[in-house]
Amino acid sequence: MVPKISLAPHDALLITDIQNDFLPGGALEIRDGEEILPMLEDYICRFHRCGHPIILTRDWHPPDHCSFVSRGGVWPVHCVAGSPGSLPPTSFPTPDSAIIIYKATNRNQEAYSAFQNTSLDRRLRDLSVRRLFVGGLATDYCVLDTVKDARKEGYDVCLLMDGIKAVNLVPDDGRRAEEEMISLGAMPVRVEMLEV
Repeated sequence: MVPKISLAPHDALLITDIQNDFLPGGALEIRDGEEILPMLEDYICRFHRCGHPIILTRDWHPPDHCSFVSRGGVWPVHCVAGSPGSLPPTSFPTPDSAIIIYKATNRNQEAYSAFQNTSLDRRLRDLSVRRLFVGGLATDYCVLDTVKDARKEGYDVCLLMDGIKAVNLVPDDGRRAEEEMISLGAMPVRVEMLEV
């Protein structure tokens, strides 16, 4: 028997960085990243149907961001603000009501978390959100840091196990990130567990 989770009025869906540069053919392609898109679309449909807030984050880098190899960082140039690579695939649903959070916009500061130097916390509190369902790319960076900050800020977190993929710059980074998030109190969930 699959345990069930009922969505409540204080719940919100937060999906990190579904952007072309992280998908097949992108500048920082995450292996098999496209596999989670149908599942994330299912989550979006369920939350949208119930009128719950949906938050989508986007890396939104200046062209000389400090995370790029050209400036001594570890990543290739990716998700430069407004470029085709910074946008979601045209096939990925973005409800008109979705809140878009742009992050890592400061050229001299790396920011994996959706909470770092953004309006996310204020927006969530304005909406009386207390529990976040978090998925997206990538498990071992933006998902991990977002969940860590969400827990620090006092939010309950459900981790979408069927809606995350890791970079795995070091083998098993994704698995270790999942274990860390769960150890911090994130509840692992799958789409079939949701009751709407």
